[in-house]
Amino acid sequence: MYRISFLSILVCTLIFVNTSIAHTFSPETEENLQKLIDHFDKKGVDIRPILEDDRFELMPDIKDKFVRAAERVIEDVEDYKKVLGYDKKVSKLNDFVTTYSDELEIAEQEYGIPKEVIVGIIGVESEFGTYAGRYNPFEAYVSMYVVNYRAKFALAQLEELLKFTKKNNLDVLELKSSYAGAMSYAQFIPYSLNRWWVGDNLYDMPSNIYSVGKYLAHFKDITGSTEDAILRYNNSTLYREAVLGLAKEAEGILKAD
Repeated sequence: MYRISFLSILVCTLIFVNTSIAHTFSPETEENLQKLIDHFDKKGVDIRPILEDDRFELMPDIKDKFVRAAERVIEDVEDYKKVLGYDKKVSKLNDFVTTYSDELEIAEQEYGIPKEVIVGIIGVESEFGTYAGRYNPFEAYVSMYVVNYRAKFALAQLEELLKFTKKNNLDVLELKSSYAGAMSYAQFIPYSLNRWWVGDNLYDMPSNIYSVGKYLAHFKDITGSTEDAILRYNNSTLYREAVLGLAKEAEGILKAD
């Protein structure tokens, strides 16, 4: 993983003087970082302390991570499942379903989404809580903006992220996410967190279960089906097939109980 420490950039190439940036780094990086600072200044939010924090690092290869995503480079669902570690997820189904059977039942009753589909989503996204991400959402979205990849989306998510962290009194640099900035076991982007998250703790599994149910219920109302709502999670038929495959496996366990 190739990441550039913002502190090293600050020392070697970036010098903040009031609202200006003087350095010899990439002109595009210079321009876009300043635009980002100015944008939040106008909203009364000073992001300089976060950018200057020695924990902050840019991700100059952020675009490559999206371009190399499995959904973009794989065509066969079985190959896709291998990349996901599908069989390992299946092996963990029974323990997850047994442990959270009550919460899954509540979610199904509350949101009208089959509990096995909720299981499928959490299984594909985080292997039932095994993974919470190894990146940071603030770093991810700043990096996307700086390299001008999905910049409009990244800016909107940064606004949502800072709103979420302020509301919940969280240190934004302590959060973990995917390279795409999605957080927790349900892998919610900031926009989704602010609208469909249930509960206060990102790493509480029942909250993840309920939040997935609430999210899918919203998009089921819009799309007309649970299957199409899954595509609002990840607009890939390969992804949907993996989720539904895991859901079918979970359904067999749930019926046996």
